[in-house]
Formats: sequence, structure tokens, C-alpha cells
Amino acid sequence: MGYLISILGAYLLGSVSMAYFLTKRKNIDARQQGTGNLGASNTKVLLGWGPAVIVALHDIGKGMAAVLLARLLFPELEHVGAAAGVACILGHIYPFYLGFRGGKGLATYLGVAAALDWRVAIGVALMLVVITVVTNYIALGTIAVSVAVPAALGILTGNLVLVLILCIATAVMLVKHWENLVRIKNGTEIGLRESGKYKVK
Repeated sequence: MGYLISILGAYLLGSVSMAYFLTKRKNIDARQQGTGNLGASNTKVLLGWGPAVIVALHDIGKGMAAVLLARLLFPELEHVGAAAGVACILGHIYPFYLGFRGGKGLATYLGVAAALDWRVAIGVALMLVVITVVTNYIALGTIAVSVAVPAALGILTGNLVLVLILCIATAVMLVKHWENLVRIKNGTEIGLRESGKYKVK
């Protein structure tokens, strides 16, 4: 029952989309403009750096909160934090009240990683920055992060169950980013350096 409560609560927490509410205030449907993503990167494209930072902090915070609250409420359940973290990521990606069209899960995954092991979060965050700056595409950095988090935690903890739970989120994020890879290949993906040139319709 503890797992069920944690997973359901974390999903609902993850489904709260700051990107949707901030862009909606400007009469913009972020699912229809920019990258079509309800996350910090598309908020940057549509509204600029300030709102994007707010969205990123919110999404990181809810990932951390999901893990920490689940552990606080059910300390006897070894993997409840990881399970809640994955549920929060899935809530972010598939919010029920937005037609299951949300973000791509990067910031929330970083928040989950930070709550599970701050060393991993710092490492993958640095990797994200380097890959994004070098390639100009945050999608490539996101893919690397989604793979690196369970791999790093597996190496540090040797806990296969933890890795398998996190790989659920990784698999979903890899599938969600397939369209980004296609756009990168076709030269139609909005890169970091081009995001400021996008014109809101």
C-alpha cells in the first residue's frame, strides 16, 4: 500500500506543469509552438530565460520532493523513493489533465537524481552542460543524462533493483526524444543558440 500511495501521489505532483501555466498566462499553448514541449527548454524559446529558470527549478524541486516525501512517509520500504521519483517523471511527461502531453522529463529526472545521490546529480548536470554547449542541442544532453543516472547509481550502489526502476523512466525518455533525433538529423530542431530567434505565433 505504501508503494501505491507514493506512486499515485508522486504522479499527481509530477503532473503539475509550471511551463503550461506560465505560457498559458501569455495566451500561448506551448504544446503547439516552439518544440511543443512543456518544459524549461521550450519555455526559454517562447518566454525567455527568466520564466525558463522558474520552470526548471520547479521541475527539479518536484522530482526531489517526490523522492524525499516517499522516503519520509514510508522509510521501511527500500525502493519507495526511486519508485516515487519515476512516477513523478511520468507525471511530468504524461499529465492526465493535458491530454497526457507534457514535458520530456529532464529537470524532474535531475531532481530525482539529486534526492537519491547528490554526487550523481552534480556529475550528470555538468555532463548536460558540456554536451548541450558543444552540440547546441539540449535533447542530446537529455538523452545522455537519462542513461547516465541509472548507470552511475548502479556503479555506486550495486543495487540492481534501483537501476531497473530508474530504467523505466530512462526508456520512456529515450522514446520521447526519438522525434528530437529525427529533427536534428533533418536540421529542423531548434538549437540552444537559435532559441532566441524563435518568433511566437
